[in-house]
Amino acid sequence: MRSWIETTLRQAGERSAIPFAVRYPDGTEQRTREGVPAFTLVFRDPRAYWRMAAFGHIGMLEAYFDGQLDVEGSLPKALAAGMEGGLDRRYTPLIWLRNRWHELTHANANRRQAQRNAEFHYALGPEFYKLWLDDPLMLYTCAYWKEGTRTLEEAQRNKCDHVAQKLLLKPGEEVVDVGSGFGGFMFHAQERYGVKVTALNTTGSQAEYARREIERRRLGNSLQVHGDFRDGEREFDKVASIGCLEHAGRDQLAELIRAHARYLKQGGLGLIHFIGHVGRYETDFFIRKYVFPGGWIPSLADVVVEMERAGLEILDVENLRRHYALTLDVWAERFDRNWERIRALDPQRFDERFRRIWRCYLYGCAEMFRAPNGRTHLFQIVFSKGNTTSYPMTRDFLYEEMRKSPAKVSDPAPRRFGHG
Repeated sequence: MRSWIETTLRQAGERSAIPFAVRYPDGTEQRTREGVPAFTLVFRDPRAYWRMAAFGHIGMLEAYFDGQLDVEGSLPKALAAGMEGGLDRRYTPLIWLRNRWHELTHANANRRQAQRNAEFHYALGPEFYKLWLDDPLMLYTCAYWKEGTRTLEEAQRNKCDHVAQKLLLKPGEEVVDVGSGFGGFMFHAQERYGVKVTALNTTGSQAEYARREIERRRLGNSLQVHGDFRDGEREFDKVASIGCLEHAGRDQLAELIRAHARYLKQGGLGLIHFIGHVGRYETDFFIRKYVFPGGWIPSLADVVVEMERAGLEILDVENLRRHYALTLDVWAERFDRNWERIRALDPQRFDERFRRIWRCYLYGCAEMFRAPNGRTHLFQIVFSKGNTTSYPMTRDFLYEEMRKSPAKVSDPAPRRFGHG
């Protein structure tokens, strides 16, 4: 078994430009190429070989979570090398079976299961997310790093403004925020654009946080929070859906798109901001099992087809993939920097295994969105209900404010925060 492991890692090293080393339990070391290794994989327990043979890259990750495999040096580089080397694309039959079974048993078609799926991730609590998301909006979606942006807080405000400007928000309009998270876009849109927002969120912990903020700010006449997207019958002037679509699941995509259409008045505008594949690929089992149960990443093509079937005209499509890599860089750096404060919230829940899972999630997704051979992207689609004759003919209106107050052209965003 070890010889197979050595061959597999050697082949991965040949496909990756990142030099690394492998150390085995007997102390022998394998190097993939000349140069100082960016990291060293340390096998602590031979059982990790069998996990890797049976479950491919998932077996490697699970061995790392359990301490049978360690990474000395840069974890981001280790994850990037694995992707460059194709380790994440070598699906074994057992992984395929685990993935499909998990999707079947965690489908969001059942409302109770959908709520359990959401709470698996978000019941970690606002106090946890406050320690590494932006303050105070707490937006858990891709930020917008336009030229001159220096902080996550600024980048997330940029994103809210980018969405609001695409939607042509005007004072007094009624907006529905589908999958509203902790309410960051809702609060920003009300404060800066004077709109009335109804937020839809099935996640109890997030919805309760947003309700408390509405009460604290005394905005009950302008903002509301409700539950499942399938319950609403009202029509709105505008629809904002930021980071909701990828949580719907394969069998709920069409229903969620139709709900977006139902919520919109004839001739109204909407925007869907979502993670999507270019091409049809399976959602990685690691994300489903350990991070977002019930989640499924649709293809851009499938989303477009469902929008057409729902009577929606697509006005604009923008790919913000590289912006998400920068956003995740900051989240991961803040997570690491504040780990002791996170652990202190609940040492039993936020233990070393949790830390390893979440570092792989945050750093791994950053490298996934950065990878030149990646197929996972971040799209914003602007649409109208029926054909429109009033939307601007060009994108110039989005950048008028930037031209009036040109930012200094320099490094547009933080790059790696010392991780190489």
